[in-house]
Amino acid sequence: MKLLILDGNSVLHRAYYALPDWRNRSGEATAGVYGFLSILLKTIEDLKPTHLAIVFDHPSPTFRNLMYVGYQANREKDRQISEDIWSMIEKLKQVFQLLSVPVFQLEGFEADDIIGTIGTQAQRLKGTEVIIITGDRDLMQLVNENVNLYMSFKGISDMTIVDSDKVKERLGILPSQVIDYKALVGDSSDNYPGVPGIGSVGAIKLIQEYGTFEKIYESLSITPQPPLNLRGGVNSKLIDGYESGELSKRLATIKCDVPFTFDIEKCSVPSTQKITEVLLDLGYKSLIKRIEVKSQDMLF
Repeated sequence: MKLLILDGNSVLHRAYYALPDWRNRSGEATAGVYGFLSILLKTIEDLKPTHLAIVFDHPSPTFRNLMYVGYQANREKDRQISEDIWSMIEKLKQVFQLLSVPVFQLEGFEADDIIGTIGTQAQRLKGTEVIIITGDRDLMQLVNENVNLYMSFKGISDMTIVDSDKVKERLGILPSQVIDYKALVGDSSDNYPGVPGIGSVGAIKLIQEYGTFEKIYESLSITPQPPLNLRGGVNSKLIDGYESGELSKRLATIKCDVPFTFDIEKCSVPSTQKITEVLLDLGYKSLIKRIEVKSQDMLF
């Protein structure tokens, strides 16, 4: 089996900004829905999954907001964009209900945590390959021998499979060390601090040398003095920034044990006929034409 998990918010934002600001007669934004479904069809064509799950953020605060009051506090507060995105999420949920494709969304958790949990449970099924389509590099921490990402590093169409080797090539560290990196450098998008004064290059060197955030701090207690690369300014920055670094690691860590049960048997990829019927109802004739051409090659 091959399970494709869509990071819904990431894909929707990508579609929303890639297309003109199309709206229906009621003034509702529609481009994101069209773009989302276009990306989905292309991904099914390219990867040929047997099963499909869609995951969206829930609009409620998450456990991370309770952990750190400043979490994501600096996100752009554009009311129109926010209203557009949430209205399109509701529309997409209706579309996927018609397609009998489950949409996962849980109060108190981010989509990342739901994705991590689905991936963890799916891996327990022998022979299951998991591919996550996303634009969020935080999800690199989930990559392992059974889980890969499908993402773009250039624009919206240049998609590539990201496995462990690709993570190492891009970041210089292993997937499991992404949270240690985030602990040190923080994240300006999610607004958590990391260790003040430790930049990307320094963080990678420390992780390559010591392995984890915890082992870096263990090395500080070496007597009579710490290793050369932890002396002086770096040493003091690490000591002064331990609490914010430790908090940042907890914020960066994707939960893979969210309390729900994933049933892959309910996640079969819909048939070409079913997809065509739903697209016809939506009036997306150009997407239907794409399916009509491709269906001759049995892509679905």
